[in-house]
Amino acid sequence: MTFKSLFLLGAASALASCGQSSDSSNLTEAAANAAAQPKKKPAYCFFKDAETKEWAISRDKDGNVTVTGKVFRSDPRYKAVLQPPVTTGTSAEISPTITTNDTGYAAPENWWDVKTVIPNSAAIETVRVSCGSRTLADVKLPPKS
Repeated sequence: MTFKSLFLLGAASALASCGQSSDSSNLTEAAANAAAQPKKKPAYCFFKDAETKEWAISRDKDGNVTVTGKVFRSDPRYKAVLQPPVTTGTSAEISPTITTNDTGYAAPENWWDVKTVIPNSAAIETVRVSCGSRTLADVKLPPKS
């Protein structure tokens, strides 16, 4: 073997061993990174307290949870909608937000009716409607019988 071949072989083996570590140290590092993640900040709330009302949370005959309410948006270029629900175990959280008004008309007196059904929610026992860090409604539901 020539010197050049030995040098290339040594360099290749050195590069191949870079970054390798035991599996347990990778798991420990991943766990430390997960623990070091900053706490999730609440989403921005576009609404004042007086701009949401009539929250109702119910369970239908199939066990799915329905959330309804009214949300005020003074600028008719935007409409109020509910974000997709976030479910964790037996609880769900949902929040109103705004999006571009694609309907071509404003809501009556700028109060938008919002409604969503949380799919596969027979196991949900608690539903929280939140806006930023504020709780607009917090309802305990009886389990599906």
